[in-house]
Amino acid sequence: MRTLRIAAGVEAASLVALLGNLLTTHTPAVSALVGPLHGTAYLVVIATTWPVPAAAPWGARWLAVVPGVGGLLALCRIRDRPLGGS
Repeated sequence: MRTLRIAAGVEAASLVALLGNLLTTHTPAVSALVGPLHGTAYLVVIATTWPVPAAAPWGARWLAVVPGVGGLLALCRIRDRPLGGS
């Protein structure tokens, strides 16, 4: 879960940085550095969400596939799961 929290934060923050760069200066160096970071964080979110048993019944696995904010949505969905099971 710690890896998922970190990757979700990096995914969201890097999306904000990419969009901010796009709307302001559109510096190619920022895109070249932050773009691969965002893509890697996105893949880590997906890879760490799918094996979590708590993610299955609530659809968190499919939320993780949403680009940009999927990790945060999946985290919220996993945290909201009742401890007693279904």
